[in-house]
Amino acid sequence: MSANILAVDQGTTSTRAIIFNGNMRISGIGQEEFTQYFPKNGWVEHDANEIWASVVSTIKQALKNASLNASEIAAIGITNQRETIVLWDRKTGEPIHKAIVWQDRRTAKMCEALKAKGLEPLFTKKTGLLLDPYFSGTKIAFLLDEVEGLRERSNNGEICFGTIDSWLIYKLTGGKVHATDITNASRTLLFNIEQKKWDNELLEILNIPKQILPEVKECADDFGICDKELFGAAIPILGVAGDQHAATIGNACFEKGMMKATYGTGCFALLNTGAEIVPSKNRLLTTIAYQIDGKVNYALEGSIFIAGAAVQWLRDGLGIIKSASETGELAQKADSNSNVYFVPALTGLGAPHWDANARGAIYGITRDTGVNEFAKAALEAVAYQTNDLLEAMKKDWGVEAKTVLRVDGGMVASNWTMQFLSDVLHAPVDRPTILETTALGAAWLAGYRAGVWTDMQGFAKQWKLDRRFEPEMSAQIRKQKISGWQDAIERTLTS
Repeated sequence: MSANILAVDQGTTSTRAIIFNGNMRISGIGQEEFTQYFPKNGWVEHDANEIWASVVSTIKQALKNASLNASEIAAIGITNQRETIVLWDRKTGEPIHKAIVWQDRRTAKMCEALKAKGLEPLFTKKTGLLLDPYFSGTKIAFLLDEVEGLRERSNNGEICFGTIDSWLIYKLTGGKVHATDITNASRTLLFNIEQKKWDNELLEILNIPKQILPEVKECADDFGICDKELFGAAIPILGVAGDQHAATIGNACFEKGMMKATYGTGCFALLNTGAEIVPSKNRLLTTIAYQIDGKVNYALEGSIFIAGAAVQWLRDGLGIIKSASETGELAQKADSNSNVYFVPALTGLGAPHWDANARGAIYGITRDTGVNEFAKAALEAVAYQTNDLLEAMKKDWGVEAKTVLRVDGGMVASNWTMQFLSDVLHAPVDRPTILETTALGAAWLAGYRAGVWTDMQGFAKQWKLDRRFEPEMSAQIRKQKISGWQDAIERTLTS
């Protein structure tokens, strides 16, 4: 059997298909950006059919770039933007509405109403999550109420719900499989992470019919066969995990106490807590890290909504940079005495603040402030927000200050950003040789399930360090910078 594995990495702003060879090295890549829709303030949508088209196109690109036929692919692994929802017609496979993206804040009032009824502790106890528009449950409830006739059709079993992984599985298998994995299920506000099943009480509260939900499987499992007509061969889909869980796996954070942070559109830090469910007292999330061979590992997670998206805003919103890769060089040229702070609450603030109504703000602008200082502030905000998460994790679980942070995602290619991150955290930051860690995690799940790749321990031994960044900033300067950030956050939350 071929040892080539195809990973589909369906992200918030682009889709990538990456082929890994038997040595777990990249042999072919396809990538496409797709349209972001902003119909109202705080609303974010995607076209599910456009996402599907981008998956088909990028898989074909990757196969061509790797000079491979589909018959030479042993298995497919899928990783995806989490919490984004699609509802579609079970027979025709056509979406009922545009996909509502994880960044979307339209259900903020619904969440506040549920909190006012005293229901947040119940949801948190069962799901590990908070009542926030970020998660899938209230998005589903919104569409069931908003789209005429949809609730009746859902009750009649005519409608499927899925996060993006389910949508892609359904389309790849020609409508034969309606399934998800346990990590994506755990992000819906509908899944009991202790009992590991859909929760009837929560479904009743949100008035969501159970028959629209997908079957829940392990991360390395049988998710059906890709339709032969699509790429010329029937390929088994054997691995699925939400993007942050796949990155945890790709970074080989299999041991209790290991931690990773992914810097893409947002930033997401996960701390593996093993078989222990650790409730957070500091407004972090308790989530399922992964389930492999029947064993579930849990995690504490801190979610930052805007990381790389802040740089994208400088490029597309303000037009002050031409490419994201410029920012590190610009930051290096910035006035070192500049105290510009950018709080990137462009879609509200995530952990540990969880303020859906907060909006972005910039503090400390003077006549001397220019493009360099804006770029520096955007990159620095990523480090400050990460530090907020790690401080909350220490309080919840007693993480040692010297914990090594494994990083991945597009932003980690910037040496300037990673050095500043290490300085602010006052901890080592490890960057791996393979930055496509999320895709690698999905690929390993599929390759392991297919029996062509090594087991968990063997995979962990193959993880390789590209560079370790050690803290260099003085304690005094670090304290001053963090104090300035905290002041900016407080002003934003109270404005």
